Amino acid sequence: MKTSDFDYELPPSLIAQTPVEPRDASRMMVLDRHRGTIEHRHFRDILDYLQPGDVLVCNESRVIPARLYGRKVPSGGRVELLLLARRGENLWEVLVRGRKVRIGARIEVAPCLVGEVTAETETGGRLVQFDRPVESVLDHSGLIPLPPYIHKPLSDPERYQTVYARIRGSVAAPTAGLHFTPELMDRIRQKGIEFAFVLLHIGMDTFRPVKEERVEDHHIHTEYCELSSGVAHQLNRARAEGRRLIAVGTTSVRVLETAAQVRKPQADTSASLSPNLFAPYSGWTDLFIYPGYQFRAVDALLTNFHLPRSTLLLLVAAFAGKDVIARAYQEAIRKEYRFYSFGDCMLIL
Repeated sequence: MKTSDFDYELPPSLIAQTPVEPRDASRMMVLDRHRGTIEHRHFRDILDYLQPGDVLVCNESRVIPARLYGRKVPSGGRVELLLLARRGENLWEVLVRGRKVRIGARIEVAPCLVGEVTAETETGGRLVQFDRPVESVLDHSGLIPLPPYIHKPLSDPERYQTVYARIRGSVAAPTAGLHFTPELMDRIRQKGIEFAFVLLHIGMDTFRPVKEERVEDHHIHTEYCELSSGVAHQLNRARAEGRRLIAVGTTSVRVLETAAQVRKPQADTSASLSPNLFAPYSGWTDLFIYPGYQFRAVDALLTNFHLPRSTLLLLVAAFAGKDVIARAYQEAIRKEYRFYSFGDCMLIL
């Protein structure tokens, strides 16, 4: 499968630079993947497409102030670090910008925090061993890292967090969830629709396109995820009762599909439950979903409009069909939808 088949031309004017207010005023394309029909609505209309008993599965990861500035010791050369993922005790995988930041280089990030580069990664990053928890300096020394295609500063950093973000660890927001407001969530619950919260800390693949000519040759970056035993029970019960599981964002899809594949025996197994059980899971996932993948766990998907050649676009194409998504994206461009992180969204039924 050619990566070039997942490319498209986007006018730069359609790359959203700022979020809309209020959050639920964003536009929403509603795509029926079976009939191929498209409707144009706003996100606040999502209740028209939800049914009592549906479960909205959301990623509750919170973006950390992952961009840090420091200097090399003793030369004083300026260094920029982007934290990607914790790989051990005070050991982080990072992207580095600076001259000659080689293995053995020491970087002072703050008067009380020094890191040493211990290795280079296959994807061009570095492993940095800090002398104490890096979390101790993030709130006063770190900055929220906006994606490189956003050029306007964000006046309120909370606008790059979902309203239900709880557990710190991502370097980018799970953007499909940015459209929810507390008031809309209350209205959704009042209709008899459940929320289930999973976790995936978003890392490097958000920032890099698929560069291999063949999709199958790409290796996705590992990211940490969790699905608790309580949520596994909630989802298993919903499936046994024939209720829909609606993933809010591609990250929620990857958690659900990872947990559905684990298939560990459950102490709470009941004959009344579906044999296709979710299993509780906590650990790393490198699940790469592209066309041809057989979904086990997702009935509908809420997602933003993604970059060309990205793993996120490949996942969406796998779910809805490559040709269906290509047509929907051209329609979104024609109708001047706003794209990417602060852009509009698509509900795929």
